[in-house]
Amino acid sequence: MKVIFPNSADVAASERFILKGGRWRRVMLKVRYGVIVHPDHGPVLIDTGYTAETISAPDRGRVLRLYSRVLGPTLNPDQQPEPVLARLGFTPADVRFVIVTHFHADHISGLRQFPNARFIANGPAFAHLRSSTDWHNIRHGVFPELVPDDFDGRMIDTESLPRTEPEYGLPAGRDLLGDGRVVAVGLPGHARGLFGVMLQTASGPLLYAVDVQWIRRAATEARVQAWPARLITDDYEDWRRSTDALAAYLAQGRAALLCHDPENTPFDYDMANSDP
Repeated sequence: MKVIFPNSADVAASERFILKGGRWRRVMLKVRYGVIVHPDHGPVLIDTGYTAETISAPDRGRVLRLYSRVLGPTLNPDQQPEPVLARLGFTPADVRFVIVTHFHADHISGLRQFPNARFIANGPAFAHLRSSTDWHNIRHGVFPELVPDDFDGRMIDTESLPRTEPEYGLPAGRDLLGDGRVVAVGLPGHARGLFGVMLQTASGPLLYAVDVQWIRRAATEARVQAWPARLITDDYEDWRRSTDALAAYLAQGRAALLCHDPENTPFDYDMANSDP
């Protein structure tokens, strides 16, 4: 099973804003998403990263325009979903499943690009999005306009999938594709219903820990989130438990990947060589 993580965009941020006690230096954060080439299901995406739907689409809402202007993501055209899939021999229409780890804009921006996909997502988190006020959603980086109109009819609720036994000190999971190779591990706090994805790769288990922390140093050095990053956290106590679980997992010397960490990893996509 091939697993790669393209970088959809780069976002400049002050280290002090994302790492408590950090310096006033600029850090270029990646915005990764995952592409799995599964032996039975073909191409499967884990989120979509940033796409033009958030950054430059002319029909964006006013608040989404302001959001993209404030954060200022720079899209990486060659690492958008369509060209990455093309290099692997697929089109967006070939994607049967998109795993949605949570509903922040930088993770769901391109959902509308996949007309034939089912969306594997946390049902209670989606219900909360639908029932929340506009202000609540915006404050937490959620923009319902990025969610396809028929999302609920195409959604597979992770809560309905088979449970897996706890491993590596992490919570029990949910078997997303039915073969134990792609397992959702609940790591809430940063966002409601957020889950990481445990992947069985050719080189061994890999935990995609998404946004439990934004940079690896924060997890390995047990640093709490700084302001203003903490403002968008859905539940701080849940976040502390999830970040403790990630730290314990990393202390075992096991492989993990974070969405926004600026450091390169063996699983990052490279246009010159797409093999991890």
